[in-house]
Amino acid sequence: MLTLLLLANGIIMLAQGFYQNPVIRADVADPTIIRYGDTYYATGTSSEWAPFYPLFKSSDLVNWTQIGHIFNKQPEWTESSFWAPELFIYNNKVYCYYSARRKSDHRSFVGVAVADSPEGPFIDKGELITLGSECIDAYVFNDDGQLYISWKAYGLDPRPIELLCCKLSKDGLHLEGEPFSLIKDEGQIGCEGQCIFREGDWYYLLYAARGCCGAGSDYEVRVARSKSMTEPFVNYSDNPILKRSDDFLSCGHGTLVDTPDGRKYYLCHAYQHGAGFFMGRQPILQELVIGSDGWPHFLTGRLSTARQPMPFAGTEQKTFTEFRDDFKSNTLDVSWVWNYVYNNVKSETKGDGKLQLSGTPVKPNASAVLCQRTPSTDYNFAVTVANQGSSMRGLTLYGDNRNYVAFVVKNKKMQLLSVKDEKETVVFEAAIKQKSVRLQAEVRNGTMLKLGYDSGKGMQYITTEAYDASHTVPWDRVARPGIISAVNAQGKEKPAEFADFRMWSQE
Repeated sequence: MLTLLLLANGIIMLAQGFYQNPVIRADVADPTIIRYGDTYYATGTSSEWAPFYPLFKSSDLVNWTQIGHIFNKQPEWTESSFWAPELFIYNNKVYCYYSARRKSDHRSFVGVAVADSPEGPFIDKGELITLGSECIDAYVFNDDGQLYISWKAYGLDPRPIELLCCKLSKDGLHLEGEPFSLIKDEGQIGCEGQCIFREGDWYYLLYAARGCCGAGSDYEVRVARSKSMTEPFVNYSDNPILKRSDDFLSCGHGTLVDTPDGRKYYLCHAYQHGAGFFMGRQPILQELVIGSDGWPHFLTGRLSTARQPMPFAGTEQKTFTEFRDDFKSNTLDVSWVWNYVYNNVKSETKGDGKLQLSGTPVKPNASAVLCQRTPSTDYNFAVTVANQGSSMRGLTLYGDNRNYVAFVVKNKKMQLLSVKDEKETVVFEAAIKQKSVRLQAEVRNGTMLKLGYDSGKGMQYITTEAYDASHTVPWDRVARPGIISAVNAQGKEKPAEFADFRMWSQE
């Protein structure tokens, strides 16, 4: 097996009976969750990273394993901005409603794909909602056989945002009738990432308000209710029902799942405070109950709390220890991602322990990158650069093509490169003669880098002080660790070769 995720040893994070949020310790914003039999599946935003919408699986809601992606190939109608997927089970089919930017006019709309099981393959059925200047954040609700789809509208228009809704055809692929309003953002604090459920005589609408992204994020979860799907929902007078805490900077945009015994769990994303911010928007899980006042509340209160009661007895929460890829498989591990907006990455493994990485540029000065999601605030990652050439090859902490750090070898030189707003600075440079060299990055507090190399004489560090790479964070994403090479469109030299990638936690 290619992946050597060493979770089998089972490090118990807390005393039995409790788990620690986030339950998926990775940047997976806007999560959606379903139960298929006794198994849970989740996916979330992939933004400008490919493949599209990472797919996770769990038997206990607490321990999750990535098993693939909704799309390995980009849907034909799309351009970029793969946000907010929503999984839905109906008539023995699994649907994925997703938001993406349309390449014909660069506007974000809702598409749909269908599979026979949550593990795919998903077959794209194209665009579904294309109204106005933007439609995102779809959610589908089955009201006794009548399907409804809701979405965020008017987010780019000079008017209040609304959550709109429309009847959906029985095959789940077409709108029927005219859209109607569920709720309007009269306070102009934001309104998105909704989900709907029914309890007794009431329809409840959970949604996210305020700012979703970045260091100043203040996302929170609110609720409204109505006696009918087709009548406006009325906000709870004591909103929000979930908000920032000492554990999390912000929280919101999620969906509910029922356990076999009828309990409800809400999976949304949250930023951690401090260095944890650099792990991105990570999925957190909390139980939802209906209070004596007839409104939904979270079991542990309105503060988004890390420590939560374990959903199922006998469960032990495991934590990340190590990922290792020896490149001895003919296929890449499903956890690798690349930024498709800037280059068409070509990666090839032949089962000989070597990975060749190159690409064709989509935009000028692009680099080919393969990255992993950040596993913790304190971790190391390393790779062996197996050949040298006139183009760079090495390690990277990568936000996007405009902002990243790279520790590379090039033209018999070792370099630390910092790219900020597309401007490149050579922070360090030294001669190196060896064709093969192992590069290592030690990350502390999310972005502080200590860099070293081993050319056969043991690890040697290039600087005594850590380098601050906090500029590598785009607005809605965080930097990811991985490997990088210059794009070589002309094919004038052999592609960069890498061996034995390893990433391990220091927490």
